[in-house]
Amino acid sequence: MSKTPPKKRVTIELPKDLPANYANIAFITHTAAEMMIDFAQVLPRTPKGKIVSRLLMSPMHAKAFLNALQSNIQNYERQFGEIKIPQQPHLADQLFKFPPDEAPEEE
Repeated sequence: MSKTPPKKRVTIELPKDLPANYANIAFITHTAAEMMIDFAQVLPRTPKGKIVSRLLMSPMHAKAFLNALQSNIQNYERQFGEIKIPQQPHLADQLFKFPPDEAPEEE
């Protein structure tokens, strides 16, 4: 009878000075070999946003990430209730649309 080899453990280091970035928009693109997610921050009533982080991963890892994120959202909703996403008006319009008298000047 063959014995199952012991599982190897991987130690992941979390640097103490690793900055945390807040993002409220993501732009996702892909090639045949990789998925690229640019995380951006756009503040309400500001005409510009800024990419704060870029994540590259293989399609297989992106799908595993999607599954892990779905599982965590389901756990969150079980604990805290359903996350509701506004449909009308569009969430981006609700958060980032300028009031008519505050629209940015065209250059």
